[in-house]
Amino acid sequence: MTTDQIILFALFAAVFVMLLWGRYRYDLVAFSALMLGVVLGVVPTKDAFSGFGHPATLVVALVLIVSAGLVRSGAVYFITRTLVDAGRGLGSHIALMGGIGAVLSAFMNNVAALALLMPVDMQTARKAGRNPGLSLMPLSFATILGGMVTLIGTPPNIIIAAIRGEALGEPYHMFDFAPVGGVAAIAGLAFVALIGWRLIPVNEDVKSAEAAVNQYMAELTVPDGSDLIGQRLAELDPEADKADVALLGLIRDGRRRYGRARHSQLRAGDTLLLEATPEALDEFRAALELDFSDAQREERLRAAGEGLEVVEVVVPAEARIAGKTAQALGLSWRQSTVLMGISRSGKTIARHVRQTEVEAGDILLLLCPRDHGPDVTEWLGCLPLAERGLNVTANEKMWLAIGLFAAAVAAASFGLLYLPVALGLVAVGYVLTKILPVSEIYDHVEWPVVVLLGSMIPLGAALETSGGTGLIAGALVGITKGLPAWAVLTVLMVVTMSLSDVLNNTATTIVAAPVGIQMATTLGVSPDPFLMAVAVAASAAFLTPIGHKNNTLILGPGGYRFGDYWRMGLPLEIIIVAVSIPTILIVWPL
Repeated sequence: MTTDQIILFALFAAVFVMLLWGRYRYDLVAFSALMLGVVLGVVPTKDAFSGFGHPATLVVALVLIVSAGLVRSGAVYFITRTLVDAGRGLGSHIALMGGIGAVLSAFMNNVAALALLMPVDMQTARKAGRNPGLSLMPLSFATILGGMVTLIGTPPNIIIAAIRGEALGEPYHMFDFAPVGGVAAIAGLAFVALIGWRLIPVNEDVKSAEAAVNQYMAELTVPDGSDLIGQRLAELDPEADKADVALLGLIRDGRRRYGRARHSQLRAGDTLLLEATPEALDEFRAALELDFSDAQREERLRAAGEGLEVVEVVVPAEARIAGKTAQALGLSWRQSTVLMGISRSGKTIARHVRQTEVEAGDILLLLCPRDHGPDVTEWLGCLPLAERGLNVTANEKMWLAIGLFAAAVAAASFGLLYLPVALGLVAVGYVLTKILPVSEIYDHVEWPVVVLLGSMIPLGAALETSGGTGLIAGALVGITKGLPAWAVLTVLMVVTMSLSDVLNNTATTIVAAPVGIQMATTLGVSPDPFLMAVAVAASAAFLTPIGHKNNTLILGPGGYRFGDYWRMGLPLEIIIVAVSIPTILIVWPL
């Protein structure tokens, strides 16, 4: 190996290790690696920022903006509210919601598609009296599957199309992924709806839909002059049982007390640590005239005469509050909002709620000024769990939004317009027609993903230029020497799929796609089957909650544990490989 190859392999190894560790955000890791690559001379200075103007990066950003416009217009809720019925059986509900999710995610960002449908699915589960964990994982998997079908459905397809354009002079078009991705998606959806949901373990400590979603670790404070002062904590058990609240302990002078607190006499300023649903929490607080943990902030809110409301939100990995505490973020003084509780599947909150570092997948219970819930949720970068009404959307512009988007897709599909230009025109049209306010247009771009792409693309190009991808391809070809073509493609898919299960699928694609092209060149065959294998495999991340953002989003709301995903995910990945290989060889012959 040359010096440049050694440096680049070391950089990629460091990136993968850091992504697996998860201590630092993926965009910071990738950008740091790019800067090191420039300083060490393996990435030319003139190409250092070429990734930020790359078509793949632009398309990803524009798809997010267009997705936001479709949401704002009410197009998605028109579909879901028309079709979804809580009276359907679980299998039928999963098939319907999965089908809607797959179709939506084929034409918009699949994370956005899940964000739209998750509240609908959870509301349906509540009305039907079933555990939302039985339908959330199938919905997440369905939105991932749907993204495989079109060019804009998922970032790996966008990246692979651009890499093919650079390598072969012609990128993939809008529906070139449809034959293979469509077969994989249909087979996957059939499995999920008929068999897969039956494999989901229902945690014993999650007895119902409400328990799965709404059990919070929360804190309430004994106010000055309270009748509770002097009573023992154990004496509150009858009222706690009546309200269905679990008293867990007591916080006094900043220190937590558990078992020994049962016989402690309560003092003014003591904080009760409890677990409850929002409704039970409010009932218990009102019955005993307790204060919220941030009593001063609550008092100011009430004095302002705005009224209060409680909202529930789920925390995505890229949320403003992810990795921070409510206190460090300044939630109370910036947004006049109190963090009342945190629901975290399978874990116990070890410190004060406001001083607990929030993690991706957590569900937060927020107390905020009335009618400010959507603003606070958006500022935090979280997703609402309660059913969202249509009053926030511009329903009268729904068909205009759909028409503009459909025209752009058609123009790009028939080669009349370059895809980034077509999507750019849609974004401009949404702003001019006031479907999407110009002040919000950049808020919908997922900047960490843009930075990740902009950083990894030059590194991937440098690895290819240095001959590093050739070494990897040569190793894989050596391993599969003498095997039939379908076996070679299977090995490539399994390796790519395994990486995608634990790493960001964008980073996986940037490395795997050039390797696929190099393998095809070494074997003297067409690169298209190898690129299609990488496209499907990079999107098929179903074994862990960290392989895809959608899987992370449902972790808390579904009450899942880390090890729950593989039960449905492993057979699903096997099915995808089994149906994709023959389809690839038929549609994209060697």
